[in-house]
Amino acid sequence: MADIEQGFKGSFKSQTAEDTQSSKVSIEVGQEHLAGVTAPHESYEGYHRFDPTATWTPKEESRVVMKTDLMLMTFICLMFFGLQLDRGNLSNALTDNFLVDLGMTTDDYNNGSTIQLICFLAAEFPVQLLIKRYGFKRVLPIMMLCWSLVSWTQAWMTSRAGFFVTRALIGLFEGGFIPGTILFATYFYKTKELSVRLAFFWSTLNVARIISSLLAAGILEMRGVKGKSGWFWLFLIDGLLTFVIGLLSLFYLPSSPTNTKSVLYPRDWYSEREQTIMINRLLRDDPSKGLTHINERATFHDILEAWKDPSMWGLYLIGLVAYIPQSPITSYLSLTLKRLGFSTFDANMLSIPSAALQIILMLAVCKSSDIFGERTWHCFFGEIWSLPLLAALIALPDHGYNWPRFAISTMISGYPYFHPIVSAWISENTFDVKKRAITAATYNVIVQIGSVISSRANCERIEIYRTSDSPYYYTGNKVLVALCVLTLFIFVAQREYLRYLNRQKERKWGAMSTGERVAYQSDQAVREQEGNKRLDFRFKY
Repeated sequence: MADIEQGFKGSFKSQTAEDTQSSKVSIEVGQEHLAGVTAPHESYEGYHRFDPTATWTPKEESRVVMKTDLMLMTFICLMFFGLQLDRGNLSNALTDNFLVDLGMTTDDYNNGSTIQLICFLAAEFPVQLLIKRYGFKRVLPIMMLCWSLVSWTQAWMTSRAGFFVTRALIGLFEGGFIPGTILFATYFYKTKELSVRLAFFWSTLNVARIISSLLAAGILEMRGVKGKSGWFWLFLIDGLLTFVIGLLSLFYLPSSPTNTKSVLYPRDWYSEREQTIMINRLLRDDPSKGLTHINERATFHDILEAWKDPSMWGLYLIGLVAYIPQSPITSYLSLTLKRLGFSTFDANMLSIPSAALQIILMLAVCKSSDIFGERTWHCFFGEIWSLPLLAALIALPDHGYNWPRFAISTMISGYPYFHPIVSAWISENTFDVKKRAITAATYNVIVQIGSVISSRANCERIEIYRTSDSPYYYTGNKVLVALCVLTLFIFVAQREYLRYLNRQKERKWGAMSTGERVAYQSDQAVREQEGNKRLDFRFKY
C-alpha cells in the first residue's frame, strides 16, 4: 500500500508550480489531480506533446493563451460577425417596407422565421457528426460559404414563396455552427477560460448588430438606385461580405492545437515548447480531452448516452425558457420603433444602444462568473434584470410615451446575456469530448425551440407577439413576465440538484480508502466509460 501511495504522489509532479502547494495532499478531488493518472489515448492528436513531468511558469502559460486569443479567438469572432450579418439584415430590411414590397404580413414574417428555425434544428446534430468526422476547418467554412450565397440571392426575392425557401436554406446551412465553434474553442482553452471567451463571441454578435445597423442606415438610403429597393442592396452587400469571411476561414482555420499550419499562415502558431504547455495545461484541466482523437466520429449510441444524463436536463430546460422573455422585444425593436413613428434611419440607429449595453453587461457578468467560479447566481442576475423592466413596459399607457418605451425596451434588449455562461457550464459538467459535442448541440437545439416559441411556435393560440396585440403587446409582455419567474425557479432547482449529486458522490468517495481511490482513478474502464459520473468529479454550479 505504501508503494501505491508513493507512486500516486509521484504522479502529481506533472502539475505546474502554482499547483504544487495544493498537491501536497495525497489525494484531492478535481480534474487537475486526475491528470497524473490519466494519460491521453495514443490516438489523441496531442499525444506526442504529453509530458507528465513538464513544468512552466505562469508567464509562459499566459503567453500561450494570449497567442491563442490573437490567432484563434479573433478569427472566430470574425466568423461570428459574418453569422450576425445575415441574422441582422432581415430585421433591418423590415424598416424599408420589405413586407409591403413582397406583399407579406407580420404573420408571414413569423412563418418564415419558424421555417428557418425548424430547418436550423434539423441540421444541428448532422452538423456535429460531420464536424467530428471531417474536422472543424472543413465543415465550418463550407457552412459559411453556403449560407452567404443564399443570403446574397435574397436580394432577388419577389414573393412570399421565395422568402420561405431562402429562410429554409439559411436555417439548414447555419444549423450547428454555434455549438461547433464552441466545441472548437474547448480544444484550445481551459474550463475557467471558456466563459469569457464565449462572451467575446457573443459580444461580436452585438458588435455586428451595431455595424449592421450603421450599414443598414446608409445602404437602405440607396432605395431607388437602379430601380431597386434599399433591402435589395442590403442583402447583396451583406451576402458578399459573409462570403469573403467564409473564404478566408477555409484557408486559415487550424486542425488542432498541434496542427495549426494553413494556406494563409503556413507556419505553426506555437513552438514545440508552447505546444507542450498547451497540451499539458489542457489535459491537467480536463483529462477527458485526451481520451479520443479530435476527429473521432460520434455514434447514435453516444447521442443516447448523452441524452440519458439527468444532470443536464435542468440546463436544457433553462435553454428552452430562459431567453424567451427578452427575445420578442429584441426581434421587434426596430419594427416597433418604426410603428411608433420613428423614421427608417432613426429606427435603425436607435437599435444600437441596446447592443452596446449588452456587450458591456455580458462581458462583466461572464468575467465575474469565472473569477468567483460560480454559475447559478450570475445567470439568475441576468434573468432578474428583465423582470421589473417588463413590468414597467406593461404599466405604460398606450399612445405616446415613445421615449420611455424606447428606454425600457433598450434596457430589456441589452440585458446581461448569460448564454455564454450556460454554454460553458454545460461544457465543464460533461467531462467527455463526444458528450460535450452532443450536449452542446442538444442545448442549442432547445434554445432555438425557445426562439420558435418566442416568435410563433406554429400555433396562433400560443404566439407571444401577435399582430392583434401590436404595437404595445401588453398581453404578450404579461406572458414574458410569467416565463421570467419560471426561469428563476428553474435556476434554483438545477443548482440544488447538482449540489445533491455532489453530496452523493462525496459520501461514496469519503467511504473509500486511499488505496481504493488510487485504484479507482487508475482504472482504464472507469476513465473511458463513467465521464461525469466519476466519484472524483464534482459538478460546477
